[in-house]
Amino acid sequence: MSETLNVEATLSEDGQFMNDAQKDYFRKKLLAWKAEILRESRETLAALANDNSNLADAADRASSETDRAIELRARDRHRKLIAKIDSALERIEEGTYGYCEETGEPISLKRLDARPIATLSLEAQERHERREKVYRDE
Repeated sequence: MSETLNVEATLSEDGQFMNDAQKDYFRKKLLAWKAEILRESRETLAALANDNSNLADAADRASSETDRAIELRARDRHRKLIAKIDSALERIEEGTYGYCEETGEPISLKRLDARPIATLSLEAQERHERREKVYRDE
């Protein structure tokens, strides 16, 4: 999306966090991201459907199957991402978008601009990742 978030301008409109201009910006950004993912998915599915892998060579068949498995895993990741985008869009409508699920504090606009599906503030995310690492290392 070519439109960029001007943090100062959107904050200074009424001094309120997650004002109408900010909600509109993030709604458009999320919808555009979702549309792009869905377009890519349609293209991939069409390519997979048209791929008649009647390859005689075993190595070519194995390579084709590996490529197909990688594409299907990517599609699964995109399916999960779409669910997160839909959840973010619901939070915009409910008025909870942009607030940390753990602390209730606002998530920085720069973080939301970089990761519009974020549900945790940077500090809460770092704590979460540290806890995850500790449990994973045990």
